[in-house]
Amino acid sequence: MHRRASAALSLVALAVAGCGNDSSISVPSDSAPAAAGRPTPTAEPARVPLTSAALTARLLDESDLGQGYSRQAKSDNSDRDDVTVIGCPALEKLGGDGAAGGKLDFPNSAKATFSYARGSGSEVAEELYSDTVDKLGPNTRTVFEAMTGCPLYQVVVGDAPIAVATQKLPAPALGDEAWSQLLTFTAGGRDTVMKQTAVRAGSVLIVVSGSPALVDTHLARAVDKARG
Repeated sequence: MHRRASAALSLVALAVAGCGNDSSISVPSDSAPAAAGRPTPTAEPARVPLTSAALTARLLDESDLGQGYSRQAKSDNSDRDDVTVIGCPALEKLGGDGAAGGKLDFPNSAKATFSYARGSGSEVAEELYSDTVDKLGPNTRTVFEAMTGCPLYQVVVGDAPIAVATQKLPAPALGDEAWSQLLTFTAGGRDTVMKQTAVRAGSVLIVVSGSPALVDTHLARAVDKARG
C-alpha cells in the first residue's frame, strides 16, 4: 500500500507542541552532498528499496538514545488535509501534504518520536523512507530546496496560523547525500526553533527533526542503525 508522509508537517506538529522552549541556533549554510574522505562505514547501505517493516526495525529506540527519553504515541498529523501555505509559491506547487513544506512521497516508511525529560519539552523525531535511488535523492532535494527557498512564509493548520522562518545549514558528512535546515516557528506569540536533517544512504533516507541539540546528538547513530 502506497504511504503518504510529510516530514515537514511532522516538524510543524513538533513545533506547535513545543512553542516557547529554548533551542540553540546553528550557523546557516547550503545543503550539499556528503564530503569526501570520511571513514568507510562498517555496513554498506541498501541499494534496493526496503519494506516498511524492515525500516521499522532500523528506527532508534530508547536503548539507543539513553536515559531520559520516552517514546510518544503515534500521531496522524502527517495525513492532515486542512493545511495551507501562504507566501511561498514553491511550496504551494507541491500541494496536498506538501503544503506544510513538501511531502516525501515514498512507498515505504517508518517513524518514531521521543520526548526528552531532561529538556523543557524537548522532542526528537526520526523518519525512515525507502525507494529506488533515482527517486529518493532528487525528490528529497526538491522538498528541501522548496522549504528553504522561502525565508519566511505562513502555514495554517486548521484555523491556526503559524509563521515559519527557514535557514539552510551545513550538510553533515554522512551518507551519499545530505541536507539540513533550521526552522523558527511562531505561534501564539511564542517561538520554537527546530532543526531538520536528512541523509540518504543508498536506498534509505533518514530524517531527524526536533530540538537542534538532540538532532546533533543522535543523527550519526540514526544513520548507522538505518544502514543495518
